[in-house]
Amino acid sequence: MIDYTKISPELPVLIAGPTASGKSALALEIAARQGGQIINADALQVYDGWRVLTARPSLEEEASAPHRLYGHVPFDADYSVGHWLRDVLPLLKENVRPIIVGGTGLNFTALTQGLAEIPETPPKIRELADGLDLKTMLDRLDREDPVLANRIDRQNRMRVQRAWEVLEATGRPLSNWQADTPAPALPLVQCHPIVMDADKEWLNARIEKRFDLMLEGGALDEARTLAPIWHRAKGAAKAIGGPELISYTRGEMTLEDAREASIIGTRQYAKRQRTWFRARMKNWHSVALP
Repeated sequence: MIDYTKISPELPVLIAGPTASGKSALALEIAARQGGQIINADALQVYDGWRVLTARPSLEEEASAPHRLYGHVPFDADYSVGHWLRDVLPLLKENVRPIIVGGTGLNFTALTQGLAEIPETPPKIRELADGLDLKTMLDRLDREDPVLANRIDRQNRMRVQRAWEVLEATGRPLSNWQADTPAPALPLVQCHPIVMDADKEWLNARIEKRFDLMLEGGALDEARTLAPIWHRAKGAAKAIGGPELISYTRGEMTLEDAREASIIGTRQYAKRQRTWFRARMKNWHSVALP
């Protein structure tokens, strides 16, 4: 349970947690009680096209409190942690208390610990990396960036590929770039950071129920709308359940198979999130769920 008397209305609030843990509802409750604008820190809710499937706040919820950085990135664009940090910095200077909420831990790390200014990956190198298997990339990181290779999630292809791309594009290990990280925009001591600590079984049940509600609430309509332009999708293609629902609309999967694969994928993602948060957010105010 949240003790709202311990949250100063003067401080920015950060709310992190695994998918389906109730972060957005908590952000709305804090905004209703104490005021503030809700700022998205989720890597997938930034994209247009997937409102239902990525559990973006509804139009009614957005009308009840100011919401920023939701659905503002085109479906066919790339969007990195660096993009997000650049977008959020001007909002911190507005005379409105920020309530920053999301499930992407790296966004919070960049905000509260700083982010190295690493050059963008050229398209040709990105294309080359897309064709490599995970082991090939890890083997190179083990040789040329062992510092990063020892601390990275070696099963997370996106993180491994990013490190490989930086090494290939700049000739400099990502760990070296990170060592030159500038001062954070919002140090942890200057805000009220909350992390949702969800029980596995409780969360798994919520994930299944929520996905069924998504199917009933318009996710299939979103998939049918996006299917003709799916080949152009970039970051938005990472939405869990997106490829499966697109496959269903094309007759390549049954709805039951698409549903099952999407729920399994979401549960696996939530497991990675819980592990990440527990390892790296020990100084945050933990809220046990349920």
